[in-house]
Amino acid sequence: MSSVDIGIDLGTANTIITIGGKGIVIDEPSVVAYDKKKGCVLAVGSEAYKMIGRTPEYIVAVKPLRDGVISDADMTEAMVGAFIKKVSKSMMLKPRIILCVPSSVTDVENRAVVEAALSAGARKVFLIKEPIAALLGAGVDITKASGSMVVDIGGGTTDIAVASFNGIVRDTSIKVAGNRFDEAIIRYISNKYKVLIGEKTAEKAKIELANVFKPDSAHTMVIKGRNLLRGLPESIEINEVDMYEAIIDLVDEIIAGIKSVLELTPPELVGDILSSGIVLTGGGALLKGLAEHIQQIIGSPCFVADNAIKCVAKGVEAAFNLSEELMDGFEKISIYRYK
Repeated sequence: MSSVDIGIDLGTANTIITIGGKGIVIDEPSVVAYDKKKGCVLAVGSEAYKMIGRTPEYIVAVKPLRDGVISDADMTEAMVGAFIKKVSKSMMLKPRIILCVPSSVTDVENRAVVEAALSAGARKVFLIKEPIAALLGAGVDITKASGSMVVDIGGGTTDIAVASFNGIVRDTSIKVAGNRFDEAIIRYISNKYKVLIGEKTAEKAKIELANVFKPDSAHTMVIKGRNLLRGLPESIEINEVDMYEAIIDLVDEIIAGIKSVLELTPPELVGDILSSGIVLTGGGALLKGLAEHIQQIIGSPCFVADNAIKCVAKGVEAAFNLSEELMDGFEKISIYRYK
């Protein structure tokens, strides 16, 4: 990976950027703070994230990516541009950039992310599908004629794929991931306890308390919100069973996606997966009990990759190290260039 190569895992929840010789240099929320009165961007990343729910009406904290794709092209371009400028200040040459995209992204969505990177000053832009990057980042050798399965659970999408011999054999992308979990928790607490909580509180509850395999009601935590009936602040105690009931239906949707991919996978490769196991990557992979729950239902070993959150970013860096092979016609690797 050259010192003028930048890898970007442009995620719904977080954007992770790697740079040649330095590894990961940015890992910040995919958020842009915008001043509607002045018509300008105030902050991006962590600084913008701090403003969510805490600003006047004319300042909005925008999440420009939703369900794994760009929902606000202008804000995405501003965010990508700010991040690239932040890491490329000392670069003499314009950087080459690899961007990660979900496996089911459309050509229109591909073009949107490429144009955002080109507008931000990229010399060349390449795309790599997230499942391939996740497998590379998890240390899986995808060059062999042997089946490997990855379930990459991000903020907006879950990408599920079976790869063999440098290519994706079967894959799907479903719009169930971390943000949907947070929304389900907010809805559940609102319906059961009549207390409205914010996104950050829901995310904290998910991280600290959610358990989708044998939840224990003895494990509890206190959360704060606004009572929907009285309109006043209120603290309530919730437990693992609450979290399980809030998100288990969404977890089962992910498992249904895994089943759908396996049903279309050649039996020889399914046999390989039964031996090697299913690899979980992304922030959602850290959900307590998820690997055990999947293993119990699917029947295949299932494990969480080391440093699961940053697997995709590490995979991008690995792709640059293989640039002579990957970028000179290896279409099956899912890296290509817009001219």
